[in-house]
Amino acid sequence: MAQEILVLGAGMVGVSAALELTLRGHAVTLVDRRAPGQETSYGNAGVIQREAVEPYGMPRDIGTLLSVALRRSLDVHYHVSGLWSALPQLFRYWRASAPDRHRQISREYASLIAHATSEHERYMALADAQDLVRKDGLRLVYRTPQAFDQALLDSERLQREYGIVFAPMDGDALSAAEPAFRIALAGAVHWLDSWSVSDPGELVERYARLFQQQGGRLLVGNAESLRATASGWQVDTVQGTVDAAHAVVALGPWAAQLTRRFGYRLPLFVKRGYHRHYTGGDSVRLPMLDAERGYVLSPQRRGLRLTTGAEIAHQDARPTPHQLTGAEAEARGLLALGEPVEVDPWLGSRPCCADMKPVTGRAPLHKGLWFNFGHGHQGFTLGPASARLLADLIEERAPYTHAQPFSPARFGA
Repeated sequence: MAQEILVLGAGMVGVSAALELTLRGHAVTLVDRRAPGQETSYGNAGVIQREAVEPYGMPRDIGTLLSVALRRSLDVHYHVSGLWSALPQLFRYWRASAPDRHRQISREYASLIAHATSEHERYMALADAQDLVRKDGLRLVYRTPQAFDQALLDSERLQREYGIVFAPMDGDALSAAEPAFRIALAGAVHWLDSWSVSDPGELVERYARLFQQQGGRLLVGNAESLRATASGWQVDTVQGTVDAAHAVVALGPWAAQLTRRFGYRLPLFVKRGYHRHYTGGDSVRLPMLDAERGYVLSPQRRGLRLTTGAEIAHQDARPTPHQLTGAEAEARGLLALGEPVEVDPWLGSRPCCADMKPVTGRAPLHKGLWFNFGHGHQGFTLGPASARLLADLIEERAPYTHAQPFSPARFGA
């Protein structure tokens, strides 16, 4: 039966949820303060990571943790105040990263990642967005033989356990595939099942246009105005007040603030990240992670996009793009990077959950309230897959994949 549904948040996760529900015949209103795809979904590396079956665990060896603590690594940077505020969540994250627990989490997480490309493909066909996607994979490059050898062992395990496919590349093969590289590297792992997108924000916009073409409403409003009514939920928009039986919170890094107001204390925190585009220099043929340096280069419409690792800081703290500066220096040693397009680098926040899994499902304390956030580094990858799961739950259908691992109820009422 068709229902009135509010979706709050117009990033990849929220737009996908609104689109999926609209395609199923529901009357959906999508509300955000900005146009679709202008926040976190704009700033990623543009990779739909089918290979990412194991979420990013926190390092547990003393050497790596010491390197992070002393700010010697490009992978992670932190503000002391932000680190202190996130300490309870980071401790839970550290515990969840223990080998046995991480293996269980990965099996659950992989059940959703398994549908990432197929669910995107369904939307891309409907949205006429195939011109934005390349289906020729992602490379993880390694500078030292030791790291490359370990990566091959890890990749063989992932292929064996999860069925994802990779091609090993020695240094000569990598040099031939990426002739712009100035230095010889040890090799690369080429994950063949992952896709790349030349303009992540544009892909979200195409999905949002399809949503509107299917009858969905896109309105400007403030999610903080959400309130319960006798018959459901209500939110204020520029175009007026909107009522619905159901409300979906898909606010990414802003979800914690809203859900806390309704009595939920979920173990959420943010990891900030930076990017910048470069033109007039060399590029890479495929997106690549410089695995031992902790940055990504991705060819995009605006230029070669360089994206950083994680910064633990308050969401609204001043920018400190030390990782970007360091990553740019490393990239310039690898290839002729060109000149920056933006005067100031882009800064955004990734919505993370301490157990590394998204929060998707019914809010335990409120009828008609639904959560869909906490996707960490993979909101762009998992938006359509999470949307299908959420829609199944709202419609009280048997979910197409495992739902319990992602349920908000896993944290208690």
